[in-house]
Amino acid sequence: MRNRVSRGLIALTTVLALLLVYPAPTASADTITQGDRVCTMYVNSIGFGAYCSSGQAYFGGGSVPTWKEKLGNNIFVPCRDFPLPKGIDPGKAPEGKTWVLRVTITDYDLDSYDGGSKVHLERAIMPVSQQERDQCRDMPYMDKFWATFDSTYPDPALQVMPTYTPRVNVPAYFSLTRDSSMIFHTEQGDADLDSAFYDPTHNLTMRGLVTVMEVDPGDGTKPFFCLMGAGKVDDNDDGYDGENDPFHQMSTCSHKYTKSSASQPDGMYTVKLTITWTVDYWKGGPTWNPVGEAQIHAVQRLPVQEVQAIGG
Repeated sequence: MRNRVSRGLIALTTVLALLLVYPAPTASADTITQGDRVCTMYVNSIGFGAYCSSGQAYFGGGSVPTWKEKLGNNIFVPCRDFPLPKGIDPGKAPEGKTWVLRVTITDYDLDSYDGGSKVHLERAIMPVSQQERDQCRDMPYMDKFWATFDSTYPDPALQVMPTYTPRVNVPAYFSLTRDSSMIFHTEQGDADLDSAFYDPTHNLTMRGLVTVMEVDPGDGTKPFFCLMGAGKVDDNDDGYDGENDPFHQMSTCSHKYTKSSASQPDGMYTVKLTITWTVDYWKGGPTWNPVGEAQIHAVQRLPVQEVQAIGG
């Protein structure tokens, strides 16, 4: 019997367009045993969790059909559209279009049993026409392919302070919300976690924390690194002190744009994020035990305005 402890949480609060890319998984793992009970903790670029079994860890076996075989005579529809997440307000959509959160399965290999080593999801907030929406129809036979990505990290909820749109020559501060930078698998009432008990007296608890965020601001300057995680930036979610002006902040996760984005494609800079998740587990005792780290990448399209522009 196999049980997988890993649950996707979504907390997307970025501006305009966010693309989330999960690269080919590079896994780290650790295994614990108690009698005939075996639990293997894992972390990769898709997510983290544990496989638990009685007698031995389960790594699969038997004949597994390829995606092409699962698809049969149907057409592979790699995208789906969803309503905008709560808190997202990209402004008025172009005439004849509406804003959607579009999620796309990318770089898939139908001849593989799991989508291939390069398969990943991309997410973008974008305006679409009815014709474009029809291209991403929600086909029930595609559910089994989407299930491959059920267990993922929460989408990066990138916050930019002090204004919704950065201003030229005014420091812009970058951070992630607390909900999108930490995950705990701890609730004993959860059916998935009940089966992951290390033994009758010790609950197997796992946590994932964002510890580092690399930001490429997209204006040709060098990327910079931000230390993340509880207590490393600020007790506030955004690390920004609203009592002080942007020129007098403790946070060092900032960038000053010297030119507006007016000359950029679609009038926006392309900001690239590399986010490092650090995962540990606890099975009783005074300390957490490391499992490993994984990185995900995100791309945000960010408009930057001249300082005389007001509002945000």
